[in-house]
Amino acid sequence: MTLPEVMLWQGLRRRRGSGLRFRRQHPVGRYILDFYCDALKLAVEVDGWSHNTGDRPERDIARDLWLAERGIRVMRIPADEVIRDATGVVDGIVALAHDSPLRPSGPLPPEGED
Repeated sequence: MTLPEVMLWQGLRRRRGSGLRFRRQHPVGRYILDFYCDALKLAVEVDGWSHNTGDRPERDIARDLWLAERGIRVMRIPADEVIRDATGVVDGIVALAHDSPLRPSGPLPPEGED
């Protein structure tokens, strides 16, 4: 994992009380998702500078569409944003997840890595 991914993973794991359970480096089809919450079908991708070069933007769009066809939403976060404010990014992910219409009813499963 890259430094921003490590920082985000640590933040997600330390976020007690959120009720969210993320997996890191989770395979879906031919893709590996940086982070994935199965209960919400939410992928969180940390994008470095390379995601803005060459054919990468088109590849990311195709990947996101493929995931969407399978009911998985993708949240893309710039790596430099994680470096600048990892806590704020984690807070944003948790807020999005708790406001999600896809959130299952009742309590979410315990936190931690699968």
